[in-house]
Amino acid sequence: MSAHIPNERPAPDTVLTDIVDYVLNYEITSGLAYETARNCLIDTLGCGLEALDYPACTKLMGPIVPGTIVPNGAKVPGTQFQLDPVQAAFNIGAMIRWLDFNDTWLAAEWGHPSDNLGGILAVADWLSRTAIANGKKPLLMRDVLTAMIKAHEIQGCLALENSFNKVGLDHVVLVKVASTAVVAHMLGLERDEIINAVSLAWVDGQSLRTYRHSPNTGSRKSWAAGDATSRGVRLALMAAKGEMGYPSVLTAKTWGFYDVLFKGQPFKFQRPYGNYVMEQILFKISFPAEFHSQTAVEAAMMLHHKLAALDKTTEDIRRITIRTHEACIRIIDKKGKLDNPADRDHCIQYMVAVPLIFGRLTAADYEDSVAADPRIDVLRDKITCIEDPQFTADYHDPDKRSIANALTVELTDGTVLDEVPVEYPIGHKRRRADGIPLLEAKFKTNLARRFPAKQQAAILKVSLDQQALEAMQVNDYVDMYVI
Repeated sequence: MSAHIPNERPAPDTVLTDIVDYVLNYEITSGLAYETARNCLIDTLGCGLEALDYPACTKLMGPIVPGTIVPNGAKVPGTQFQLDPVQAAFNIGAMIRWLDFNDTWLAAEWGHPSDNLGGILAVADWLSRTAIANGKKPLLMRDVLTAMIKAHEIQGCLALENSFNKVGLDHVVLVKVASTAVVAHMLGLERDEIINAVSLAWVDGQSLRTYRHSPNTGSRKSWAAGDATSRGVRLALMAAKGEMGYPSVLTAKTWGFYDVLFKGQPFKFQRPYGNYVMEQILFKISFPAEFHSQTAVEAAMMLHHKLAALDKTTEDIRRITIRTHEACIRIIDKKGKLDNPADRDHCIQYMVAVPLIFGRLTAADYEDSVAADPRIDVLRDKITCIEDPQFTADYHDPDKRSIANALTVELTDGTVLDEVPVEYPIGHKRRRADGIPLLEAKFKTNLARRFPAKQQAAILKVSLDQQALEAMQVNDYVDMYVI
């Protein structure tokens, strides 16, 4: 005899209401959070501009149906496109993520919270242009920064104690949830409507990590976040039209997210939602490389110069040992054939070999023309990763949040060079003073890729001034980036 299944609709899961109440009610007063959000904004847009140099990215840009015109639509920076907010969110999100060069969050789960800017900026721009057309006030860039801080916080706090990758799910599920929540609020939805929207994000079938791992690594990992943030916009718009939600989407027995996709385990939380994530965010400044490798690449650059000083080359290397943390080994310790740029920028051996040989690591170094150099694969075969349990512990320690790597090079003549450890990358909060000038220089370089000098100067004048940026209308700021 079958057990009776109660049909009384339950109260919404606490995880849903906590997210929604934070979005609706939490007031951000942290000047550091807003300043960091501004730096995050310009760095993220700059990464998108650089990605437009790559045809694999630009072929995905534009409207779904060529020639579609959207009055008061959202504009895509660095292009001539003006699109509906869902497709604009995909365009901006794909640009941002394409080169793996935007901000990073590392915890039990990792990810790139600035991926949410795709949905945030598209909706803010569309709402602003629509408001002006109707004689109303547009949103300000401070509203965009506020939404960024809250999206970062939602994605980052969910990631602190909950590993989605360990159950085979991609971290972009958190982009979708965070984008849905903040976009629904931007649209002016009521509490129950935002709860419905966020529940829809959880009830979706979630992306597998298949496209990030051998033997299937591929370019979807570069547009998956654009897909997720645009899906968040679509779900928020559906909730705005009265689409119902699913209150026990996480906790429902048998059919809920926990039982179906999380091995029956509820989410754990380290801290309440606030400003923590934005203030602690990791900027990817020096190298377009998966973040667990950033310190290894920095160490490799040092060793490149050391070898040159000794009148040695990589052909004089017998073996290289990378002392690292567990997450690095699980994600990017990769042997064998690498099939494409997406495969290469998730291989620590490749990302160490290139700077050791050439004294650089740029986005172009993942392309076939560079990868064809036989010295790279020869050197890759000489590189071995070993886990240091203390590095792993420090990686998870909320007071440290290090991403340590240490390289030891042994030469063919038996000489062992002093180990080169790097605990914190240049984009870490502990190295902000060193990092921000380099971040601004990176932004200037990326502006120069797309715009004439006068346009660059106008963008910089506003973007580097906190008060000026916050007070600017969203549509006016986005217009500065139009080709």
